Amino acid sequence: MKTVIKKLLLITTLVCSCTLCGCSNKIDNKVTIQFASWGSKSEMEILEPLLKDFESTNPDIKVDFMHIPQNYFQKIHLLFASNTAPDVIFINNLYLPIYANAGVLKEIPTSSYQELKNTYYENSLKALSYKGKLYAIPRDVSNLVIYYNKDIFDKKHIPYPNSNWTLEDLIKIGQKLTDKDTFAISFEQDPMFFLPYLMSEGGGILSDNLDEIIIDNPQSQKGLNFYTDLRKKYHIAPKKSESASATMAQMFLQERIAMHLSGRWLTPKYREEAKFKWDIVKFPKGSKGSIVPLDASGWSVSKSTKHPKEAEKLVEYLSSKESIEKLTQSGLIVPARKDVANSKYFLDKNSPEHAQVFLNVISTSKPTPVSVNYKEIIDNLSTELEKKFN
Repeated sequence: MKTVIKKLLLITTLVCSCTLCGCSNKIDNKVTIQFASWGSKSEMEILEPLLKDFESTNPDIKVDFMHIPQNYFQKIHLLFASNTAPDVIFINNLYLPIYANAGVLKEIPTSSYQELKNTYYENSLKALSYKGKLYAIPRDVSNLVIYYNKDIFDKKHIPYPNSNWTLEDLIKIGQKLTDKDTFAISFEQDPMFFLPYLMSEGGGILSDNLDEIIIDNPQSQKGLNFYTDLRKKYHIAPKKSESASATMAQMFLQERIAMHLSGRWLTPKYREEAKFKWDIVKFPKGSKGSIVPLDASGWSVSKSTKHPKEAEKLVEYLSSKESIEKLTQSGLIVPARKDVANSKYFLDKNSPEHAQVFLNVISTSKPTPVSVNYKEIIDNLSTELEKKFN
């Protein structure tokens, strides 16, 4: 099967312009390297000063920063296809297999992997590996927890969920929480949000060796049917018509759902906008335990770079303890560096009270099995599940 990159290579007519050209060169005796990343405005307010600091510390290197806030990987595909790839690419585990399989990323030596295990959570390294080879230095990990509205629990005299709760407990608690104004738990159709139900029963979408689609096996179907029943059988999660155009985050802030399964990226929003007390707890246990998918983002060096030493120096700077501390203070990420994750920069905040849960979940999470054609698999699956869920 041809990779996406090979297909794009046949159809692209992209012409390298001044702003999109990934050609590294020397200006005024400086080596210019190009760095591409996505990111919100708040992230850019942290990242751009970091890049200027890097240039100050390394006066012989100029960084040409390419910020791509939308359609990021579509544009990165085209740049690779037209041989104008940036020297350093911010990447995540969901797309990394495409580039690793195409042989366009520099592999990080196995010896370095062993050393990196001392600094980074190993699951973050596994997530950014393909066929046993590491291709990116991690910045952060993304896992899922249950955000819950403490005021609603208090109002209904229901004890808060704890680390030993189960999927059966979720139903019992959910039925007590649900009334005419409030649903118990969120429901989203993106695979990220139903994978915990499958994984906690021993199932998933792809097998660990990436060779087999396992959505139809008994374990996966058990988890999928449980998830569907939250809506259809128990009616403790909102149907599509009941949430209408509101996102689950909006419904949580409006106190229309008592619990929201989501990630660290919502913490800043809930800190700023929630008018109620809230906290987090790990996902309830299924027959195989509490298992949620773990994703990761990090920095890769293009194999075609003409200045590998300078590119690697930038990655080393961005992934340093000092840089990750600054990125962590935004509240958006769970740092992949253990020293920053276990520091005041991540843990010393009033909300959530139990921020440590994000870190505890890393060891029990499972890096999402992702193949080169994962997006195609998900797209096909989404059509079938749309009928099942609705």
